[in-house]
Amino acid sequence: MPAPYGLGPADEFPIHQLPQPIAWPANSDRNFYDRSYLNAHDRSGNIFLISGIGYYPILGVKDAFVLIRRSTDKGEFTHAVHFSDAIDNDRLHPHVGNYRMDVTEPLRRLHLTVADTEGIAVDLEWNGLFDVVQEQTHKMRAGTRVTLDAQRFAQTGTWSGSITIDGEEIAVDPALWIGSRDRSWGVRPNGEPEPAGRPADPPFEGMWWNYYPLAFDDFQIVLIIQEEPDGYRILNDCTRVWKDGRIEQLGWPRITVHYASGTRIPTGATVVTTTQDGSQLTVEITSLLGAPIHVGGGYGGDPDWSHGKWLGENFTRRVDYDMNDPAVAGRIPFGVIDHVGRAECTEADGTVREGWGLFEHGALGRHDPSGFADWISLAP
Repeated sequence: MPAPYGLGPADEFPIHQLPQPIAWPANSDRNFYDRSYLNAHDRSGNIFLISGIGYYPILGVKDAFVLIRRSTDKGEFTHAVHFSDAIDNDRLHPHVGNYRMDVTEPLRRLHLTVADTEGIAVDLEWNGLFDVVQEQTHKMRAGTRVTLDAQRFAQTGTWSGSITIDGEEIAVDPALWIGSRDRSWGVRPNGEPEPAGRPADPPFEGMWWNYYPLAFDDFQIVLIIQEEPDGYRILNDCTRVWKDGRIEQLGWPRITVHYASGTRIPTGATVVTTTQDGSQLTVEITSLLGAPIHVGGGYGGDPDWSHGKWLGENFTRRVDYDMNDPAVAGRIPFGVIDHVGRAECTEADGTVREGWGLFEHGALGRHDPSGFADWISLAP
């Protein structure tokens, strides 16, 4: 039978939670999704790859994307490749068009392959450095309606292989290339816009978002925090995972994001938190290169690409962005930006460790603690 009304290879395994095929979600919300996100960089601040693949069973769509943000002597560019197709029932071999993600070793190793697509090709192997972190459940409402109800796990790791851009092959050395990934599933806005209906009460005034998965030699830190316009935290999770598998919750993090004057673009952040023995831990993060994921990545109202939107069978497209083009640059401050992050972690005894990873931040709309009074106010 045609997807999504049938069995798939996963149904051979004893993993069912309901008396129905794995391909059928328990939740009938149109916005149910199941997605992988990952990023890779070489610590130079010159190149940053971001990618993802998602399945949207109720919408009948699967899609994937690759963003490659580059800073060169020729300028600042983002190359985007998009893939979309009708969903299938084989969840053991995620693929869309030329895009394929193979789970080599669950929770540890992946292989990402993108066959040459309009000059972009990827052949990358992921190796997790630490055990995955199961994050707190993330929920949001608009009035009485649930708009987001998601579960994630995250991990930092290294990359090996190659990236090819218009005939230029870039070697990916695991001694230098590092990044993070997450898996998430549940409900979040996807696909075509829904009818507005009665406006939410109170109206959505914005959010302040921070997501920092960082790898150090001995441990990884995964911080995820979301605040309401008045500073109230609806999500507050900060975890340290050591090489030996120990998991340490870090106390209420106090975050100061440093914005470039006259913008909402962060240059870095300072995080002060406490360990389980009550001592202070300070993490200083510096942005080396920013990639707005609402410019070609499909997040946050991206006008060029939307996750879960039906674009027809076997859809493929490449889009190139000049990040200094005023039409592009004007969009950057008002969405979530992923950054190549360099970090320094200072323990209470003065020990300092260098780390690398994702510094993801979005200051959308009003946020009283940051001094943003509305959607258009900027840092002094």
